[in-house]
Amino acid sequence: MSNIDSTPSMVATAALTNIPFSNIIGAPLDACIEAQAKAAKKTWEFIHEVGMQTSEDGTTKEAVNVSFTFISNGKIRRLNIPLLTILPVPYIAIQNIDVAFKANISASSSYVQEDTSSIEGNLEGSGSMSVGWGPFKASVNLKGGFSSKKDSRATQDSKYSVEYTIDVGLRAGQDSMPAGLAKVLEILNNSLNMSDPEGELAVNGSVFEVEKSTDTVDLVATYLAANGLYAPKLITLNDGSNNEGKIMDKKSKVFTLTPGTYTVKAGGYSQEVKVTTKENK
Repeated sequence: MSNIDSTPSMVATAALTNIPFSNIIGAPLDACIEAQAKAAKKTWEFIHEVGMQTSEDGTTKEAVNVSFTFISNGKIRRLNIPLLTILPVPYIAIQNIDVAFKANISASSSYVQEDTSSIEGNLEGSGSMSVGWGPFKASVNLKGGFSSKKDSRATQDSKYSVEYTIDVGLRAGQDSMPAGLAKVLEILNNSLNMSDPEGELAVNGSVFEVEKSTDTVDLVATYLAANGLYAPKLITLNDGSNNEGKIMDKKSKVFTLTPGTYTVKAGGYSQEVKVTTKENK
């Protein structure tokens, strides 16, 4: 009689039930999310460390500009370009994740039983007796024995195995910029400007006329430095006095002048300004 042991099957079924599918599938997803977070951090570090610099007063961040000069219409001009607009900003994004899972569970059981029996008769004992009838006599010798043999063998063999593998396919590439970053780069791109390598000085007039010598006039001067920024602090008035002027709207400087001749300077430029009176005509 054979009897198949169901234990391997039960063990294999339990092994399949206990496979941690949540970890098998969730672990690659968690790894991808963590990798995406690191990629975003690297993008921020690139913008912060490569494309930005701390202002002179240490309170704000400013875009790093690349400047070079070229000739345009017979004049030397200077082009100021934000660095972030000419460098590819690394923005790597995971686009596809393929998770392939395979489980292989096998079980087997075998049972073998063998019975062998034998019976053997043999007289091993001995004896004698005599029988006589008249003048005749006879003797009989007896010998006998008996043996019994029985063999049995039972064999049971059970096997099971569990195997599972997981293949993860990942594809990532340069993704489109987030709307906010794209807008920032668009603004920076629109901020491209050309300036004179020596700067540009402008005044609201070079000759002014007042009624009398006690009257005054306001001279408004602006200076666009070589880096494309207004620098009113660099504007000076050479007239032998301590007229330092007053900075207005962080862009220009206003000097209050009385009749006379003045020289306005900034950078490599200078402008002569005269204030006259009608009385002297």
